[in-house]
Amino acid sequence: MISPAYCQMMARYGAWQNHSHAAAMAKLTELQLLQERGAFFGSIQATANHLLWGDWLWMSRFDGGAPPEGGIASSGTLTSSLGDWAKQRKAMDARIAAWAQGLTQADVDGDLVFHSRMLGREMREPKSMCITHFFNHQTHHRGQIHAMLTAAGVDPGDSDLFLMPKDTPWL
Repeated sequence: MISPAYCQMMARYGAWQNHSHAAAMAKLTELQLLQERGAFFGSIQATANHLLWGDWLWMSRFDGGAPPEGGIASSGTLTSSLGDWAKQRKAMDARIAAWAQGLTQADVDGDLVFHSRMLGREMREPKSMCITHFFNHQTHHRGQIHAMLTAAGVDPGDSDLFLMPKDTPWL
């Protein structure tokens, strides 16, 4: 279904988009970042926090690291400031990139067994589907952030995959 090369491309894409969003978010005041905007997690910062939290949760399943504290309900408050979010986001993007670089086809085939706190039970799902979900979840919430930034009067930049720069200075 997917390959290590797909994972590497999507890891680079995610880091590029997160870098672009961080630069756009830095143009807003704290009040603007926390303003209720009608998205599922409410504000730009809460949505960015949820995305970081979700990446942390899935990476813990993929690489065996510790999962984040709390659940989905508190994910929007993972970090308390843009500076803290940006620091943790950059570290997470580096973690995702390193994980993707180390993948083999065997790593994306087969099943992933994990405990879902949300469902309260063990899950067994195809790894390729879980990895695809991971990248799809990122794109979904980054689209929300992109729309909220645009509505706030800040240009978050291009988001088309084919426009991604060939180098990765943001990692």
